[in-house]
Amino acid sequence: MKDFEYQNYIYSRKNEDDRTIINVKGVEIGGDKLTIMAGPCVIDSFEATDKIADKVKNLGASVLRGGAFKPRTSPYSFQGMGTMGLDILSDIGSKHNMPVISEIMSADELDYFVEKIDIIQVGARNMQNFDLLKKLGKTDKPVLLKRGFANTIEEFLLSAEYIMKEGNKNVILCERGIRTYETFTRNTLDISAVPVLKRLTHLPVVVDPSHAAGIHWLVKPLSLAAAAAGADGLIIETHINPRESSCDPEQTLTIESFTSLMNELNPVVKAIGRSI
Repeated sequence: MKDFEYQNYIYSRKNEDDRTIINVKGVEIGGDKLTIMAGPCVIDSFEATDKIADKVKNLGASVLRGGAFKPRTSPYSFQGMGTMGLDILSDIGSKHNMPVISEIMSADELDYFVEKIDIIQVGARNMQNFDLLKKLGKTDKPVLLKRGFANTIEEFLLSAEYIMKEGNKNVILCERGIRTYETFTRNTLDISAVPVLKRLTHLPVVVDPSHAAGIHWLVKPLSLAAAAAGADGLIIETHINPRESSCDPEQTLTIESFTSLMNELNPVVKAIGRSI
């Protein structure tokens, strides 16, 4: 795919200064700051999520993430708390003055998401759920669109186009790793996708090192690489005690690890003229 072939699409970057900055309750995504989204993979309880929110905000996170509806490979795995989880996440976000992000599974829940959630996440498995994308396009809610684990950058951008064509220009792209021959990691983070997307589109680009790695000790180096490559934000799974998490404990950072990551991110971000 060549830059000039797609200049007529809404997502296309027309010039070097062309970029979209999405403001979510005072938090800018795509601006001069690296936006940190952090929180548990899945909402387990009000108490646990409240503690996590307090910690990650004090360490520099500005958006609270948390899953209420969880797509799981096994039908026997915990699927999330559903609308009750959205209620908890919304209440905790209000308490800590943090915008919240959560993944939608079906258009059936869209009205509830619009009411409760500040950024609606579309997971990798739904990247080409075009009916859902069209319906999200008819809202004005910011949408974080994750790249499918077997999708090209062209397919990824055209999925974003489905949303924008319906009128919603508040789209955030998220690189979360693709499936390759390698089996050591959960996925392979396509770090080259960050500068490619930044060249082709004016939309903000966020990286999810947690799902790319699937291993907690890889989250920090992948985060540093993503920031250096020009990512506008990171979305990171964090928990007070990952072993107590109902979902993906092996890729979730402890508060101590999150603290270390934030400390090491600062000089990297500063070196490229940004801040957190």
